[in-house]
Amino acid sequence: MADMKIAAYLCKGCGLGERLNMPSLTKVAQKEGKAALVKEHDYLCNAEGVQMIKDDIANEGVTHAVIGACSRRAKTEAFSFSGIHVGRVNLREGVIWIRPDNDESQETTQEMAEDYIRMGCAEAKQVTFAAGNAECGSNKRILVVGGGASGMTAALEAAKTGYEVVLVEKAAELGGWAAKLHKRIPFNEPFQDPQPNGMAELAAAVQGNSKIKVYTNAVTAKTSGAPGRFSIEISQNGATVTEDVGSIIQATGFSTYDIAKLPELGGGKSPNVVDQAGLEALMKAADGGAIKRPGDGGEVKRVVFVQCAGQRDASGTHLPYCSGFCCATSVKQAMYFKDANPDIDTLVLYSDLRLPGNNEDFYRNAQRKGVTFAKGKVSSVEANGSQCKVSFQDVILNDQTSIDDADLVVLATGQVPNSGTNIDHLQQAETDFISSATPENEAKINELKGVSILNLQYRQGPDMPQLKYGFTDSHFICFPYETRRTGIYSAGPVRRPMDMAQAMEDATGATMKAIQAVENAAMGRAAHPRSGDLSFPSFRKDGCTQCKRCTVECPFGAINEDEQRYPVFNESRCRRCGTCMGACPVRVISFENYSVTTVGNQIKAVEVPDEFSEKPRILILACENDAYPALDMAAMNRIEYSPFVRIIPVRCLGSVNTIFVTDALNAGYDGVMMMGCKHGDDYQCHFVKGSELANYRMSKVDDTLKSMSLEKERVQTFEVSITDIERVPQLINDYAAKIQEIGMSPLKGF
Repeated sequence: MADMKIAAYLCKGCGLGERLNMPSLTKVAQKEGKAALVKEHDYLCNAEGVQMIKDDIANEGVTHAVIGACSRRAKTEAFSFSGIHVGRVNLREGVIWIRPDNDESQETTQEMAEDYIRMGCAEAKQVTFAAGNAECGSNKRILVVGGGASGMTAALEAAKTGYEVVLVEKAAELGGWAAKLHKRIPFNEPFQDPQPNGMAELAAAVQGNSKIKVYTNAVTAKTSGAPGRFSIEISQNGATVTEDVGSIIQATGFSTYDIAKLPELGGGKSPNVVDQAGLEALMKAADGGAIKRPGDGGEVKRVVFVQCAGQRDASGTHLPYCSGFCCATSVKQAMYFKDANPDIDTLVLYSDLRLPGNNEDFYRNAQRKGVTFAKGKVSSVEANGSQCKVSFQDVILNDQTSIDDADLVVLATGQVPNSGTNIDHLQQAETDFISSATPENEAKINELKGVSILNLQYRQGPDMPQLKYGFTDSHFICFPYETRRTGIYSAGPVRRPMDMAQAMEDATGATMKAIQAVENAAMGRAAHPRSGDLSFPSFRKDGCTQCKRCTVECPFGAINEDEQRYPVFNESRCRRCGTCMGACPVRVISFENYSVTTVGNQIKAVEVPDEFSEKPRILILACENDAYPALDMAAMNRIEYSPFVRIIPVRCLGSVNTIFVTDALNAGYDGVMMMGCKHGDDYQCHFVKGSELANYRMSKVDDTLKSMSLEKERVQTFEVSITDIERVPQLINDYAAKIQEIGMSPLKGF
């Protein structure tokens, strides 16, 4: 890069000038970092300091600015300069704030700072400014799949902000489950009585909005493309229509748990045992009159509500989770009877009654109306003539008892998400079936195949990946609406169990993400969590071995193959995690601003003392999403850790190539620590699978260490959380002590 000009800027503010030898840092940047321009400033982030950098960009032709100041997570607006690469060297949080201010530590503190300057300049030499991808989609219409409470809310919220919407509903009318409700749980003051479901008004608003195009009796037969340029084939009444959209919201709701799977509770055996949806149907059929006993049309004098029917089941037979809405629904339905006839006996049997927020007022009002609540565990429901016998253990009195004359029993069954085909679990089930061809496994495969909803043209499967219970896979803390398919978001009970009010709020959040997706796509920018990143992956074809590891390991379905089995990157789907880069055994995949070389050069730039100095060097590869922020916050709390570590933030541990480890060990590093997010079913990884893949790769590094005659303890991987402010420094100090115990690397000096 003949036109490259690196400038290093050293800040003396926040105590840096007092704690560090700035002339020495300047010399390192000039002589070893080969920076063409090096300047110090008292407060680099103030208006004068920022203007100095802008002037150098305009007048001196600076293309790469290396800023030695605070963490890359601080002052991002001040140090944002268009058209050039900006590298951040963390001298404040990464050096002076984690070291004691005394004469004994001055030498090692200065050594840390000088190494970080070397690393910053070494990285800059290999970075190309990311200008973005010109092949980006600019369509800003939003597809909503599902016309229930969630879907209609999403469509209206998008239309309110000026975006065009295509709404697809498989039924003949809009409304979904919510339209089948006689009334809904209260959602505004005074939160005491059931309220009209409001679906007719919502549907009228959708159909009357000129920005919303509605397809009923329709399904999405084919979904191809990427954010900003999705192509959707909609099948309606035998005809096919193609619509182009920029992002997608899946709001396909839920189905109720099959009551026939609960024969011990009378499900499927007695007509007088219904689920909550069945009671709503009876209420609608009564049309304002009294509900009759389904079995014989007799008068209903006593109703028993059984909570957690087929839910919160630890045996693995039924749903293991709580569906959240059921307790308030039983309170609502008990009020149906009390409002019609106060003399009807209504009993709610529960293990735990969950009525958070304003539903507490709802519960109190039900008590005032005479609804009885009892803590009891139901063991059986049996037909008793024209009535039912409900046997249960009274938990308070520790007594086995029964109600012999229940006219109607209502089972509070849970929500089963309508997510479509679960490709991850289907592949596992097929593997199990091959190894153990039992009727149970075959039935499991048929159940998991299901019916596809989105019919995605992705090699990774026709629908979004799912969590173990069928809900769409999303990071429940950091980005709840995101899925593993970029530009496609989930909302409502397809994402997690929830009531109607929560589902409508959820739809609003998903709509905001869908809007963000189309705007990012139009500018060629990455989606969350690296929102705004203009880089995208490329590969060196002549070095590719067509192993397909990048294709298989990409968590987001962003890589396909051409006819010759070379990878084809779909940049609009890419989240820029770098997992493909970490997967590549021949290291031919890179990003303009992040590559094997940019990391490798930083590793090699560190000055490694000889074996007699008793100053080990430990490389830390820290996930930028959790581990690095935890380190910053530890520094803000002035928690000290070893001066012998050198930290390189990585986009995700999934981007860590094993060559990073071997390069470090060959260069004489005494140990390598990797800090990434928690993986597993309750993962915290922002890139879903990155941390898990890194852990798998590093589990095989023992053979490499053995071949190098090194102890396996020299390479360790740790799961950390962003809240591990005290734990992360302790991990570092414990590891540094372990390295001191093992001794210096025998590879120093080679």
